[in-house]
Amino acid sequence: MTLSLRLREHARYRPAKAAIIEPGRSIDYRQLDRMVDFSCHALRSKGIERGQLVGLSLRDRAEYLVMLLAMSRLGAVVLPLDPRWANAETRRVCDNFGATCVVCDRASADPAWLVLGDTDFGESSSRYDDAEVGLHSPMLLSLSSGTTGAPSGPLTTQGKFIERFTVFWIDLGLGADDRFLTATPLYFGGGRAFALAMIYAGGSSLLLCPPYETEQLASFVNEQRATATFLVPTILTRLLAIAPDDKMLLPTMRVLISSGAALYAAEQREIRRKLSTNLFQYYSSTEGGGCSLLRPEEFSGHPDSVGRPCFGVAVEVVDEQHHPLPPGRIGRVRYRSSASADHYFKGDGSAAFHDGFFYPGDIGEFDADGFLYLRGRSTDMIIRGGVNIYPSDVESVVLSYPGIVEASAVAVPSQEFGEEVALAFVARGEIEIAALRAHCAAVLARFKIPRYFLPFHELPKAGVGKVDRKNVAATVIARIAGEVRR
Repeated sequence: MTLSLRLREHARYRPAKAAIIEPGRSIDYRQLDRMVDFSCHALRSKGIERGQLVGLSLRDRAEYLVMLLAMSRLGAVVLPLDPRWANAETRRVCDNFGATCVVCDRASADPAWLVLGDTDFGESSSRYDDAEVGLHSPMLLSLSSGTTGAPSGPLTTQGKFIERFTVFWIDLGLGADDRFLTATPLYFGGGRAFALAMIYAGGSSLLLCPPYETEQLASFVNEQRATATFLVPTILTRLLAIAPDDKMLLPTMRVLISSGAALYAAEQREIRRKLSTNLFQYYSSTEGGGCSLLRPEEFSGHPDSVGRPCFGVAVEVVDEQHHPLPPGRIGRVRYRSSASADHYFKGDGSAAFHDGFFYPGDIGEFDADGFLYLRGRSTDMIIRGGVNIYPSDVESVVLSYPGIVEASAVAVPSQEFGEEVALAFVARGEIEIAALRAHCAAVLARFKIPRYFLPFHELPKAGVGKVDRKNVAATVIARIAGEVRR
């Protein structure tokens, strides 16, 4: 059953139950169903049709979920866009994928963008249905880095998207009685999937998306008696800083999911001691969905593992010839399931897919008991606070600054965010760092602006003349550490 039909069912059998709750507002299932119908009619009146690829760049609020559900009911294909991006970034991504329209809630000079205000959302007494829309219909195109750093992404059908919910039900035990808090941006895969999964199940989807104070997050969880949530390690670390020593900070939390970056064993112990004992480590990706899960009861015996494969997921560690390796041997991680993508909509994904498997770019090994351990990443992706940053996005902006002849954006360790962006560059003549930073700030989203700018006489090169990113990163990390010691 599609998201649209499941929502119809809930509106009929549990009309007064809260479907979406955000600070100062609650929307029941009857209201939500009518709001989705209203948005469907509004989108059609503006020329959006079934099968059309439409950019979605809305702030994190209930209307974002309404619009996702409306496009699902309408049969339009969603291209999620980060509302924090500069207009030029948004246009570049839309042009790359061929999206001719963007639905947004901010002023824009681009005539192709539909700017929605409060009057564009309401409740309709007129149903909207399309018999041509089903589980086979394309639903969403998620951005990912692929293997080259160039924009690419898998096109997910409605059926595949719903298949991802299976792991939530079977492995995490989520259901209609849960009150799931989404505390990450809805543009990102985790926040979006869990929020829609709760609506599909008939539960309550709670929204408190950034920015917020850490104390506000903890208060909202406890006031709303949230039973489950998905948080990136950065937020978990901030919650630890305000947690008391004599009681759990999140006592109502039955399922506390961490994903987006690895948690060290010591951090996991503190989270289980001060936030909730019910911590799940969830290893997943945009392209493949859930891969593996470390349950609370498994932590003591396997604290450094990302768990066993999720329900219905085949996970392998293979060599460079794609041959499966036995336990104890380190190789490339790959996995597949009925929810996994098998190709990119656009972009070079030749190295990311093989024999129906998706290769997330990680290196790992299995132990004899079937637990997966990650040993590193083979890609150049920078993951800051669980957010993917493409180095090429940063480098292209820096190289447009007068006098810059080479640039390489790399990840450096960060206690707060897991990783930060550092920029190594070669310039012709003197470059004022403050001016270069301002140039980046004028074009890039805030979280993409490098934390460190380090001038080089020449960037290290590999044998074929390409910049040796691994060498660059090692040199940058050493220089930063040296400056800290001084």
